[in-house]
Amino acid sequence: MQDILIVDGYNVIGAWTELKKLQKNDFELARDFLINKLSEYQAVTGWRVILIFDAYLISGKETKTKKSKIEVIYTKKSEKADQKIEGLIKKLQNVKTRIHVATSDMAEQWAVFSQGALRKPSRELIEEIGQIEKEIKRSTANTHRSSSMTKIQLDDATREKLEQMRRGF
Repeated sequence: MQDILIVDGYNVIGAWTELKKLQKNDFELARDFLINKLSEYQAVTGWRVILIFDAYLISGKETKTKKSKIEVIYTKKSEKADQKIEGLIKKLQNVKTRIHVATSDMAEQWAVFSQGALRKPSRELIEEIGQIEKEIKRSTANTHRSSSMTKIQLDDATREKLEQMRRGF
C-alpha cells in the first residue's frame, strides 16, 4: 500500500506560527521552508508528498515542479487548492493507495473524507514534522557519539610498532 500526503500549502503555512510570520515578509522563503520540512517528512515516512499552492495573485496556467523530491503544484488562477486536492483524490484513489490530506479547513476535511481520503489537520502535520526533526537530531547525535567511541586509544610506542608492521618492517 502506498501512502500519499496531499498538503494544502498556504493552509499549513497559516497554521504554523513561524511560517505565518515569515510569510508576511517573504512568501517564497516560507514556501521553501515548508518544502524542506516536507522533504524530511517524506524521507522518514517513505510517503509520496504532493504540495498544492493556490496561484491567486499569479495569472496563467497550472505549474508543476519537483523540489527535493516533493511534487509542488501551483494551481491555475481560477482554481483553488481545495478543487485541485479533490481532483487529485479522484485521480489517485485506488485499492493500492491511502491518501492523507493535510488542511485545517473543516469544509475541505469533510469533502476529502467523503471521497475516502484521510484527514490530517495542519497542526497534526506540524507536530509530526517536529517529532521527525527531534528523531533526526537524536540519531545524528548517536551516530556522532558512537563513531567517536570506536577509536582505540594507543600510546605512541604501540602506534609506532603497528605502523612498522603495516609497512612490513
